[in-house]
Amino acid sequence: MIDKNQFRGHEQLAYFHDKESGLKAFIAVHDTTLGPAAGGCRMWPYASEMDALNDALRLARGMSYKNAMAGLPLGGGKAVIIANSKTDKSEALFKAFGRCVESLDGKYITAEDVGMTTDDINIIASETKYVAGTPNGDHASGDPSPFTAKGIYNGIRAAVKHKLGKDDLAGLTVAVQGVGNVGINLCQFLHDDGVKLIVSDIIQDHLDAAVERFGATVVDPDEILTVKADVVSPCALGAVLNDETITHLNTSIIAGGANNQLANDSHGVRLMDKGILYAPDYVINSGGIINVSGEAAGNYDLGWVNRKIDNIYHTLLHIFERADAEERPTNVVADEMAEEIIEKAKEKKRTAA
Repeated sequence: MIDKNQFRGHEQLAYFHDKESGLKAFIAVHDTTLGPAAGGCRMWPYASEMDALNDALRLARGMSYKNAMAGLPLGGGKAVIIANSKTDKSEALFKAFGRCVESLDGKYITAEDVGMTTDDINIIASETKYVAGTPNGDHASGDPSPFTAKGIYNGIRAAVKHKLGKDDLAGLTVAVQGVGNVGINLCQFLHDDGVKLIVSDIIQDHLDAAVERFGATVVDPDEILTVKADVVSPCALGAVLNDETITHLNTSIIAGGANNQLANDSHGVRLMDKGILYAPDYVINSGGIINVSGEAAGNYDLGWVNRKIDNIYHTLLHIFERADAEERPTNVVADEMAEEIIEKAKEKKRTAA
């Protein structure tokens, strides 16, 4: 029943159903070699529980690789709540989810993701200590979106340097798919650098803000991936790079914050064959979890967080250079680099034992 492309050596998968609150959720723990599994909680009205399950599995694996590549003492995990974030939120539901997280006794640390807010995380934190990204407290790191956006901005700079040979972004055109919390912060960074912005979103208020603040050009969501741009930056949901969309891409760089942008791993080959440079999503969008990691350590240091996020630029340049040298897709190279980090940690533990 489980799509083999998503289930890859996961340590634990838990399903929770709280009848009183209506909570239905999966928590997937992929790997805890480097530390407790950390990853956000996504709230989404999945068409089926199997869709939610596969999303949790794939996202959890991505978090293992993300945390490894960011050099964090964390493993990979993810939670998904099957519900509509616009209509189904309640204090009872989030408290129930908090109890679910607590029941895993620290193996999984949750945080904010798509469909969630820091206020929601605060309710969850009333039932579990295994939570990060809270808006208050001695070591609260708050909304991770600006940090995620800063990392994506650094990643775009790296991709432009590698592919176009430019040290700055002034005069370039970037198409941003999704201008929610992460996308709108990314637009601010890009606008400040003199970038021309093209945007799309399914929420009109988001578009209005992008137009008012940055003079962005709005296009239909069906058009954003195919517009002519120096960089296309997917910052909405995943699987947007597939057989259909890749055929019609009109850019030389894909560098955005959405998780699981490739519908499957083979699409990295398709992008390479078209001469399009792809910034592996879990590397470029790791700014948020870096910030959360600073809180999870119990001694939040903004300087450390910013230094780690700035290093995304150099990590991506290394991936791009290795991919060119080996004539292989960037996503495959990044996966292998992450797996090498995790395997070395496993070997060290075995030797110590």
